Amino acid sequence: MRTSYLDYAMSVIVGRALPDVRDGLKPVQRRILFALRELGLTPDKPFRKSATVVGEVIGKYHPHGDAAVYDALVRMAQEFSLRYPLVQGQGNFGSIDGDPPAAYRYTEARLSRVAVELLADIDQDTVDFIPNFDGRLQEPVVLPSAFPNLLANGSSGIAVGMATNIPPHNISEIIEGLVALIDNPELSDETLFSLVKGPDFPTGGVILGERGIKEAYSTGKGRIVVRARYRIEEKPKKPPAIVFTEIPYMVSKAAIIEQIAALVREKKLEGISDLRDESDREGMRIVVELRKGFDPEVLVRQLFKHTALQTTFGAIMLALDGLQPRLMSLREMMMKFLAHREEVVTRRTRFRLAKARARAHILEGFLKALDVIDEIIAAIKSSEEVSEAKEALTSRFGFSEAQAKAILEMRLSQLTRLEGDKIKSEHKGLLKDIEYYESLLADRRLLLSAIKDELLEIKRRFGDERRTTIAPEEGDFEAEELIQEEDMVVLVTKEGYIKRIPLRQYRTYKRRVQGRSALSTYEDDWPIATRIASTHSYTMWIMNNGAVYWMKTYRIPQAGFGAKGKPLSLFFKTREEEFVVDALVFDPEVDAEKFLVIGTANGFIKKVRFADVLKGRKGTPVITLKENDSVADAILVSDEDVAMAKQDGRAVRLRLKDIPERSRRAGAVKGTTGAKVVSLVPVGPETILFTITQQGYGKRFDPNKEEDGRKQLHPLGRGSRGVVVQRVNEKTGKLVKLLACDEAEVQMVILTEGGVSARIDVSGVPEYRRDSQGVRIMSVSENDAVVDASLVPKEEE
Repeated sequence: MRTSYLDYAMSVIVGRALPDVRDGLKPVQRRILFALRELGLTPDKPFRKSATVVGEVIGKYHPHGDAAVYDALVRMAQEFSLRYPLVQGQGNFGSIDGDPPAAYRYTEARLSRVAVELLADIDQDTVDFIPNFDGRLQEPVVLPSAFPNLLANGSSGIAVGMATNIPPHNISEIIEGLVALIDNPELSDETLFSLVKGPDFPTGGVILGERGIKEAYSTGKGRIVVRARYRIEEKPKKPPAIVFTEIPYMVSKAAIIEQIAALVREKKLEGISDLRDESDREGMRIVVELRKGFDPEVLVRQLFKHTALQTTFGAIMLALDGLQPRLMSLREMMMKFLAHREEVVTRRTRFRLAKARARAHILEGFLKALDVIDEIIAAIKSSEEVSEAKEALTSRFGFSEAQAKAILEMRLSQLTRLEGDKIKSEHKGLLKDIEYYESLLADRRLLLSAIKDELLEIKRRFGDERRTTIAPEEGDFEAEELIQEEDMVVLVTKEGYIKRIPLRQYRTYKRRVQGRSALSTYEDDWPIATRIASTHSYTMWIMNNGAVYWMKTYRIPQAGFGAKGKPLSLFFKTREEEFVVDALVFDPEVDAEKFLVIGTANGFIKKVRFADVLKGRKGTPVITLKENDSVADAILVSDEDVAMAKQDGRAVRLRLKDIPERSRRAGAVKGTTGAKVVSLVPVGPETILFTITQQGYGKRFDPNKEEDGRKQLHPLGRGSRGVVVQRVNEKTGKLVKLLACDEAEVQMVILTEGGVSARIDVSGVPEYRRDSQGVRIMSVSENDAVVDASLVPKEEE
């Protein structure tokens, strides 16, 4: 088994999967091109059925399945697979969408102009030939390859225990590099890499950065990131559209479109209103239309992250060098090609020199014969047989065997004076050719100069502009960069179910609205908090025992109005006895230097550096509670006063300096007495306060407005009952929330115990004295009650 498997492995490596470093072809490709030449199917000849070619290859050179041969033929004809196709195809040879080609009885093929250069001079003893599989015919071991095919077209293949994946390149750049190496074999890698800038894929696209390219060129292996080319098309009075005009190499366009459609269906990608393939003969055009309000650049990054619009080309520069697989650098591959061309041109020169000398020898015989033609004719006429005449010419006149044979085969028309002049002219030209060939063989510099001239001619004939551009490298996308920044309504229930709904989905109402269902809840669960947060901010959940958990808002699952959401325990290891009492929105870069002020239901309060909270582990309590107490609310403040509001409608305003700063695990001090605390708010010089009760009553008032010689909500000492900020009764219900903002143009999002939510423009809410009942802001149905409210800046129309 060991011997058999090794034989099989070497057969696959050498005879099937890996290209030769000299001509860049695998055996099946080489045999197809040679068969096309033997059939005379050059670019100037008519096409022939692909079935003819496949039959020729299978019957004479490649005893394998017809499907394998036809697949190889098809790939060599596809403009999106090879940078410089080696076969001209007529008919359906497949598409970039992944469509299969037509059967070989329908398609036709012939050699391309590039392939002719691979086969050029093959009949001039430039390469070795070996017997075919049955010994009847001869086939080439390698093609002369005047065209640097391996690097120009690349190659890919999987052998046994190894694989190759050589990217295609621009022929102009490859030849510039080869010419530079001919002029200076010690050329630095830096200079060589400046000439050969990087892969040039037939499908275009954009390569990100040069690091992967240089790594592949230096070591033979590297990861090259390729992404689609796109542009943003602006439309009057419509959202912009993203148009992709080029895609990464070896990626199916249809597969990309299906990937995008699947992401939209699964709601993993938002903001796409339409997806169309408008590709035609003019070029590729994948159109992604956006919904209003979505940033096209953010959506493009999401597409690059989640689809094959951005891929990694894993370069493995592995090829056969003398039947041995070797991982090579760019320089080694180019030097191997130049060595092959040097051998080919040397053998070709020797062949041409021998042929020129043989012809010159014959012409010298003709010229000598013309001087004594009458005597030669007489000698021939007097001979009984051809052999006797040949003997007479060699013995009497000193002709060689070859000259004597040529003279005997000479036509009488060549005895004219005009023909004699032609012979002299041809002989003179041959002498110059012989001198040139001898100089090439004698001086390697002249030989390399000839190779250089031939390469420059190839560049002149086949050189073109780069299709793939090389852009500066970008780091991996941060998840936040892939998320559209917009405001979200974050909802949380007592049992810790969380979700977010885009704020734009809430209609704005005047006061006294009934709202709409925003949350599906179970019998023993109800909503307890709603917050307005940007997708790029953080949301923190405050638990009844003082534990805190936080994460990026965009990681909160987005759901519809009727959905329940996902439990917090899916994201954190919460404790069984824990439940959420409040939520907090923050930005660590802005809020790290602030204080986190925590208030308990029984009126205790403390402050702690927020930076210290963020340093701790998620789930660690930030307060030590007394028995039968729980956290009621928490806020972030810089230097403002803090108001503690209670269910009975009273609130106490405390100066921040009067609240002691404590460590994370320390306890709190008494802040107020009386009813249960429901809310904490910061109070500054410009603050406006809003109240909201269980039955939807509320008002606005200015806590700093002078009344009887002092502020409506003036600072008091710790432990006091406070002053009335909302008159409560059976009609209004208890105070639920005290809200603070520094501007009048705000909107309020209100949430009820039954899961009903409303977004209300509070500009119409009148200002009242602090101890008044206020007006009905939201109509609350029977057996329901407001549980939370949040303020958000009013959006511009």
